[in-house]
Amino acid sequence: MADPSSYRPKPGQIPDSPGVYKFRDEHRRVIYVGKAKNLRQRLANYFQDLAGLHPRTRTMVTTAASVEWTVVSTEVEALQLEYSWIKEYDPRFNVKYRDDKSYPYLAVTLNEEFPRVQVMRGAKKKGVRYFGPYGHAWAIRETVDLMLRVFPVRTCSAGVFKNAARTGRPCLLGYIGKCSAPCVGRVTPEEHRELADDFCDFMAGRTGAYIRRLEKDMTAAAEEMEYERAARLRDDAEALKRAMEKSAVVLADATDADLIAVAEDELEAAVQIFHVRGGRVRGQRGWVTDKVENVDTSGLVEHALQQLYGEEAGDAVPKEVLVPALPEHPDAVSQWLAERRGSQVSLRIPQRGDKKDLMATVQRNAQQALGLHKTKRASDLTTRSRALEEISEALGLDTAPLRIECFDISHLQGDDVVASMVVFEDGLARKGEYRRFQIKTFEGQDDVRSMHEVIGRRFRRYLHEKEHTGEWEENPAQSPGQTSQTPGQTSGPAPVPTAPVPTGPVPAPTYPAPDSAAEPREDDGRPKRFAYPPQLLVVDGGQPQVAAAKRALDELGIDDIAVCGLAKRLEEVWLPDDDDPVVLPRSSEGLYLLQRIRDEAHRFAITYQRAKRAKRVRSSPLDDVAGLGDTRKQALIKHFGSVKKLRQATIDEICEVPGIGRRTAESVAVALASTTPAAPAVNTATGEIIEEDDGGSTT
Repeated sequence: MADPSSYRPKPGQIPDSPGVYKFRDEHRRVIYVGKAKNLRQRLANYFQDLAGLHPRTRTMVTTAASVEWTVVSTEVEALQLEYSWIKEYDPRFNVKYRDDKSYPYLAVTLNEEFPRVQVMRGAKKKGVRYFGPYGHAWAIRETVDLMLRVFPVRTCSAGVFKNAARTGRPCLLGYIGKCSAPCVGRVTPEEHRELADDFCDFMAGRTGAYIRRLEKDMTAAAEEMEYERAARLRDDAEALKRAMEKSAVVLADATDADLIAVAEDELEAAVQIFHVRGGRVRGQRGWVTDKVENVDTSGLVEHALQQLYGEEAGDAVPKEVLVPALPEHPDAVSQWLAERRGSQVSLRIPQRGDKKDLMATVQRNAQQALGLHKTKRASDLTTRSRALEEISEALGLDTAPLRIECFDISHLQGDDVVASMVVFEDGLARKGEYRRFQIKTFEGQDDVRSMHEVIGRRFRRYLHEKEHTGEWEENPAQSPGQTSQTPGQTSGPAPVPTAPVPTGPVPAPTYPAPDSAAEPREDDGRPKRFAYPPQLLVVDGGQPQVAAAKRALDELGIDDIAVCGLAKRLEEVWLPDDDDPVVLPRSSEGLYLLQRIRDEAHRFAITYQRAKRAKRVRSSPLDDVAGLGDTRKQALIKHFGSVKKLRQATIDEICEVPGIGRRTAESVAVALASTTPAAPAVNTATGEIIEEDDGGSTT
């Protein structure tokens, strides 16, 4: 635990300007990012008597080892920079809202020649218009199915579309009138894009004009005694009305607003957002967070606004944002929202009428979400804590292993040998820190030797990271109080050593060397790939694998990491140098956690191994030709029809292919001549030879 006075800036060193500040720990990791209208006043609050600080703030300042700041011109710039740094550094003491699922959106790919309507999740793409998010994907599909009667926009994938265009036959939706079939030329690209634009307008809330137009056309068709057309128009209007009924009217027509409500207690907070477009609720989402920093409702609202609109622009930011409490600096936040939208945005608390009633509904949803989360979390926290305690007791560890790394080897009969490393912290998977390895020092099947190589490579990288951060330097060159006041500059002491210098010989690394000593790598606070050691290292296997892992650590002089193995046959836990395994009860939460970690490592390894195998199977002799890209490979195959015929061609014949020069033709001929074609397959029933042709098999 650090004493904040050891790194407190000198009096008068901190400017009284707006800015953003970062606290770093002894490993130079950024652990907290904040902004201030007056940096001097704000930072002074952190260096008062520890007894007067909030417990969360006290934990943060005693974990930190240095502080630095960047001066900006305005509060809006401070807000933008704070959001960017939180997103970049992922500091552990900042409030970060987390989704419990990936919400689906209704997306229209306006960036394609023939726009497609589909369900999308994940990061948003440029040129795609999104509606939602929705609670369930089936709700989107029901709405789309109703609307395709009136707006028959393409919904098929690129492969189906190309196949229909090649064969000249549309898919089933084209036959039943729920697709305009642009693949076979029933409509022009301009007509299809007009349909897509009308679809987007209807989803954006401009619904009345379309229904009135359909009813007018229906009346005109009936007067002209075109009763079949009138019936179809009637059904289309009813379909649109049913689609509209799925999102009830909650506010006046043409109201575009987002309503944000917060439910909180001492430890956690839940946020619910209702997206209202055209007076109707078009989407809903919710977040939950741990209150790891001392923050009130205003701060929670500000963090929610940053996360909600930090990556948005244009119409994705509504004209009106309704909140339960205004941020500390509402004018700066309103200006930031207006810059993202491109026009004025109203940020306010609803006081009366329909908007206040709807806010009460959103608030009830937030309370229910927090109650449900706490019910689940209580069980999860208790179970995870008990599991870690059981592992600690069974293995004789001094403390509970808060960070566990597990390694597994995967191969197919000795080919494509790979390894995986998965990381669990506090009993939860940290997928962003998973790593994959290819076995480089030998070929064939040898799990023990593979495990030794992988463990050695992982912890050599760890030692090099420690060397680069200066954690082994005994005479730091700078005093603890130094700070940085300009972007991109970092200064301060070398961190206090946290691990002994390895005494054993360190073998030469088998991976690319780190940056040279003449150009030390900048410590920017980002999580490094192999910088942090686990308290427990788990290998998938028994005594041989455990012994190999322990030997790799011993060779590097690392003796403060516990090692164990989990054998699949009897689910027994093996420790180094022990002849008998540790047997945990089948009902043990500790055993269950180890099994989950081992299974996750196995899943991650076998997924990588299958991907490598699939890539190898799809490989071609042309892959070895330097400078020959995919376009010219396809041109060669298209010109000759198959690799077999290309192998029989002369250099002059290869030069006839557009884009292929004589030097490239010679390289192609040499590459194909050096590879032996596979023996032809034989149909054992008929005796026919099945020859390779055009990438497949024909007789």
